[in-house]
Amino acid sequence: MPSGGSTRGHRIFAALYDRLASVGERAGMAEIRAELIGEASGRTLEIGAGTGLNLPHYTEAVTELLVTEPDPFMASRLRKRLAADPPRPARVRVVEAPAEELPFEDESFETVVSTLVLCSVEAPDRAVAEIARVLGPAGRLLCVEHVRSPDSPGLARWQDRLERPWGWFAGGCHPNRDTVAELEAAGLGTQGLVRDGLPKAPPLVRPLVRGAASRSR
Repeated sequence: MPSGGSTRGHRIFAALYDRLASVGERAGMAEIRAELIGEASGRTLEIGAGTGLNLPHYTEAVTELLVTEPDPFMASRLRKRLAADPPRPARVRVVEAPAEELPFEDESFETVVSTLVLCSVEAPDRAVAEIARVLGPAGRLLCVEHVRSPDSPGLARWQDRLERPWGWFAGGCHPNRDTVAELEAAGLGTQGLVRDGLPKAPPLVRPLVRGAASRSR
């Protein structure tokens, strides 16, 4: 999970991130990424881009791609990936900025992308408010996020109990957040989101929400 909201560097976590993420990729995240990112179009912003696992999935429908990553060690690896294997969008720029303080104008993007970021930012309410601010009137947030289990009270309790140690292990990931409620509180419509799961992932991070949220006011 990329560190979408902290400006502190995590040198070791950045070095190990792709290897750790490969567990989730094999459990189904690779397919979810490809489907989700393929829907991006127009001027696009990706928050908490990490080491750039989403980059190969962008298409020519994206006219300009800005990727933010606050962790300098992640950003370094992101730039190396961009140089080694440029994505399809012709115009790509890396910006070292946290999701809670996006240095962009209001209503300046058609698409915002967030994959496993809102579970790890320090202030999810501020991050979601920033997403809503920079989205254009017809803009969409394409996201997939770990969330608190909505239908298994037992699993939800374990997510609460293990939140802190899991965060130490997984770069600040909070597996028990109610991201849908955060999006709705920021005025984003969530009808395009579906609750899903990764059956082969560790139970703590098996519940997901994915799809598109849109400006509703």
